[in-house]
Amino acid sequence: MSPTETERHHRFLRSFTAHEPAVRAHVRRLVPARADADDVMQEISVVLWEKFDSFRDGADFKAWAFGVARFEVLAWLRDRGRDRLVLDEEVITKIAEETTADEPRLEQQREALEHCMKKVPGDQRELLMQAYQPESRIHEVAQGSGRTVAGFYQWLHRMRKLLLECIRRALTQEVAS
Repeated sequence: MSPTETERHHRFLRSFTAHEPAVRAHVRRLVPARADADDVMQEISVVLWEKFDSFRDGADFKAWAFGVARFEVLAWLRDRGRDRLVLDEEVITKIAEETTADEPRLEQQREALEHCMKKVPGDQRELLMQAYQPESRIHEVAQGSGRTVAGFYQWLHRMRKLLLECIRRALTQEVAS
């Protein structure tokens, strides 16, 4: 790999990894099943890499990736056109437009959540992360924490409430500054 090619590869990786969570969240709003969203994300990653030469330096990578994601979701939708559980193309387009417009607010919320999660003590943060893993079994996480399932749900409720209050404060401070 030439130095120029290596630098191009690094620029792509930096941009992609910085915006991948937002793109994945955007896709998850458009594709209901997590496994399908994972498949679509793989295609999006490939397309972004293949078209990275057309991406202009200084342009908004996330907006560009959202556009690619929208077309990949529509392609996925066409491939599954006979499946009654798939949304209509027009509905997907409308949702994509609305979520793209709402992305700055969602990004602020993600940043506030990240800020607030850093304030949670490590052992409690680990339990929260375990509870929200895709294949998580709450009774196993509760048991590992030394709580009953009911007690663990109560703890989760309190933690979510604390995080929500923290996020609201962070967003209010951000607006005020």
